[in-house]
Amino acid sequence: MSTWTGRLRIECGSRVSRLFAVAIAAASISACGSIKGMAINNVADTLAKGTGDTFTRDNDPELIRDASAFALKLYEALLESVPKNKDLLIATCGGFTQYGYAFVQTDAIVLGEAHHDEVVTLNERALNLYIRAKDYCLRAMDLRFPGIRAELARDPAAALKRAKKSDVDLLYWTAASWGSAIALGVDKPDLIIDLPTVRALAERALALDETWSNGAIHEMMISLDSLPEAIGGSAARAREHFKRAVEIQQGKSPGPHVALALGVSVPTQNVEEFKKLLGEALAIDPKANPSMQLVTLITQRRARALMEQIDLLFVKSFAS
Repeated sequence: MSTWTGRLRIECGSRVSRLFAVAIAAASISACGSIKGMAINNVADTLAKGTGDTFTRDNDPELIRDASAFALKLYEALLESVPKNKDLLIATCGGFTQYGYAFVQTDAIVLGEAHHDEVVTLNERALNLYIRAKDYCLRAMDLRFPGIRAELARDPAAALKRAKKSDVDLLYWTAASWGSAIALGVDKPDLIIDLPTVRALAERALALDETWSNGAIHEMMISLDSLPEAIGGSAARAREHFKRAVEIQQGKSPGPHVALALGVSVPTQNVEEFKKLLGEALAIDPKANPSMQLVTLITQRRARALMEQIDLLFVKSFAS
């Protein structure tokens, strides 16, 4: 399976101009026992609800890797004091999912099977990050929909009918984190069994707002529908989601191309389509969408690595 996060979103630290000031404020609050939880919640809300593209428009992935790690630990520190701040829980879930995808799992793809042991270690770390992320999202789901976990286990589609358009970010990140864990934990039955819940979360989010976050849900659906038909996949549907994602993004994101190449072209051993899709992904100018320059650079890093590994992904008669 390919990426579950659709198009990478480095939102966890998008307020970088305020991040260090907020960290100092948080430290001051923690040091003063007389400050009420409301003050800490205000700090948490500043981090969780702020908007901006300071991180995603950056052209230095390594700088953002370091800054994101700091931001995530700050989020966790704040959650120790305000464990029921739903928006901060969602932001923390999204942040860990993105970090695992953008940096840890991407590093594994770039290394390739020539570095098998290192790849295994990196993927295990990414899996742990995704599970950590999922747990934060499920805590947020419990706050938003009391009793939802038991309902999801019984009938996920019915359980999610009460979700509204304002809940799409929660639905998306829960599906992204959970699905990412499943993709790396294919040998873990306790994870695989939850695949119908992930699909229900993604489908509900899509029904509520298909254009959310510039088509990110359609990218997620490419991966879901790239699964074998026996477990609900459909290559035809994956291609339809690809077309819609490209349409929404106006062809300025490489994400759909990489997702379809991995999800459909590799399983069907369609090497020509694979080369075409990755070639199109690499031809996109990162500056075509300045606000998402970092996303494009990281996704293209994956695409280049996959092109270099074509002989491993396709049998020799097709790859030649």
